[in-house]
Amino acid sequence: MPALGLIVNPIAGIGGRVALKGSDDRVAVDRALRDGALPVAPARARRALDVLRAQAPGTEVLAAGGGMGAELAAELGLPVTVLDHRPEHPTTADDTRAVARELAGRDVDLLLFAGGDGTARDVVDVIGTELPLLGVPSGVKMRSAVFGMTPEAAGEAAARYLARPDAFTIVEREVLDAADGIESELFALARSPHVVGRLQAGKATARPADEAALTALCEKIARELVPGRLYLVGPGTTTGRILDALGLRGTTLGVDAVLDGELLAPDLDEDGILRLLDAYPQATLVLGVIGGQGFLLGRGNQQVSAEVLRRVGSDNLVIVAGADKVSALDPPVLHVDLGDDERENLLEGYRRVRVAPDRTMVLRVSGG
Repeated sequence: MPALGLIVNPIAGIGGRVALKGSDDRVAVDRALRDGALPVAPARARRALDVLRAQAPGTEVLAAGGGMGAELAAELGLPVTVLDHRPEHPTTADDTRAVARELAGRDVDLLLFAGGDGTARDVVDVIGTELPLLGVPSGVKMRSAVFGMTPEAAGEAAARYLARPDAFTIVEREVLDAADGIESELFALARSPHVVGRLQAGKATARPADEAALTALCEKIARELVPGRLYLVGPGTTTGRILDALGLRGTTLGVDAVLDGELLAPDLDEDGILRLLDAYPQATLVLGVIGGQGFLLGRGNQQVSAEVLRRVGSDNLVIVAGADKVSALDPPVLHVDLGDDERENLLEGYRRVRVAPDRTMVLRVSGG
């Protein structure tokens, strides 16, 4: 019987829709909870475990209680061994590390964790390359290469590996995090099963060859803005060039609203976006593409929820990216992961990506 070590970080991703940039700031997390932010990781872990249960029935799960996975696995009918560690409430990074340490001393074949880049760092700091691991994407940002494309993809990768471990190569994959809030920094290497098409790549930096074309493109987009129309500019240095061209100081890691060439509201959360859409229903959403991964939505921009996308309308979307960045995607696909309340890919099909003032590329959009 295969054995799976499971760690669920219950607070991971909790602030995505309320414009938090992660869950490391305890004060901000407490405020988000008081404001009604809902847990993300448990529901996404459930989606992964549903797939694992179907594809690798009988897998034994070793997990801690207190919301860190044992109760969830038991609810799904998986055989569970409850670990000795008793987590705090709410849980902390110390709990994640303690559970990882205990699992490293147990006989498990794979460690599956639900969280974001911070959780990945905590786990790898303890286990190093001692255990192979996979991540269920559940944080605000997931730049690391250890995560499944979606929760279901992570569950499938885990199930396939546990069923036939000899059929898969264990490879080194990057654990990345935002060193200064913007640029990614390599913090460690982890070992993960190489399950083709199920894991995302690490976030790649912008390519120098794209710089001049992107600057010219964003200056052109700034000139094209329609008076009286609301523009929601998503996170990233690429989209930030549009604000630069307008002479506005935006929020590189947030969603900013522009109206008639002025910054109407910076760093909006989901509720703030929806309130603006009530007042200004004619709107356009401007998004960049995460280099190396190809994600449009679901990685660091959870403020743009399925409801926001429905209200804006899928036809009122502008995608901006460097030509080299888009050409380097393998496969050449854009990805959307809108969360647990919306499995339908509202952007399904082919989308134009503006890469230069007079050049577009067409890519398929996938749900993961």
